[in-house]
Amino acid sequence: MAAIDDLPPLREVIARHELSARKALGQNFLLDLNLTAKIARSAGDLVECDVLEVGPGPGGLTRGLLAEGARRVVVVEKDARCLPALAEIAAAYPGRLEVVEGDALVIDHAALLPPPVRIVSNLPYNVGTELLTRWLDVPDWPPFWQSLTLMFQREVAERIVARPGSKAYGRLSILAQWRCDARIVMDLPPEAFTPAPKVRSAVVHLTALPSPRFPADPGMLTRLTAAAFGQRRKMLRAALKGLAPDIEARLRAAGIEPTRRAEELPIEAFCALARELSP
Repeated sequence: MAAIDDLPPLREVIARHELSARKALGQNFLLDLNLTAKIARSAGDLVECDVLEVGPGPGGLTRGLLAEGARRVVVVEKDARCLPALAEIAAAYPGRLEVVEGDALVIDHAALLPPPVRIVSNLPYNVGTELLTRWLDVPDWPPFWQSLTLMFQREVAERIVARPGSKAYGRLSILAQWRCDARIVMDLPPEAFTPAPKVRSAVVHLTALPSPRFPADPGMLTRLTAAAFGQRRKMLRAALKGLAPDIEARLRAAGIEPTRRAEELPIEAFCALARELSP
């Protein structure tokens, strides 16, 4: 296995700093530095960009990003045990790595680094979907980031890129594809991680569009999709009755039959209904 830098192998780093992965933090460490470099390359040309990484752990992906030429990397790490290992990486790449200790769910990411920004992360499983939703569900567009290159459980990745009518299609599909081009760029087996999870993983690359595909109020679209897919098997007139007393009329005004189900509708239809329901 070829080295990507002059730092020790990750297994040695983990053993020296006693960094056993913690289930409570959603940690699964990716130790193959050739794989982390490949993930970094899938984010595109990083030379003229700053990169935000959430949950770097012992720094495998961090090293991949730096080795692939990222201008500057800012990492947000909640686990204080990982800070010494990350400090060693910062010393090996002077002026290019900043380590922020804290909870990514409460930190203002846009304030950490100036655009253009690419977000590249092996997200902790327990907060991955929440972080993605927050990055997508913002009032102003385009956002502070250019692209997201994120690792999820394969099931979540499939939901992000799913098409109408498929089993995986849902709220996450609409929020992601309304404002982004989304595609799966890598698959990773459980044995690539320590400890090995019970599921396969995948890397999704999302590129922010200059403007959403169809006009809609983001807050209303978020409420609408949450209601529609909260009860997938129900007809829309039943699933959405809490959004408006005259929901059947609103559905018809948006060109949607009230007896249809959420998983059948394309993004354009949800946007039309969101416009109809907006004040």
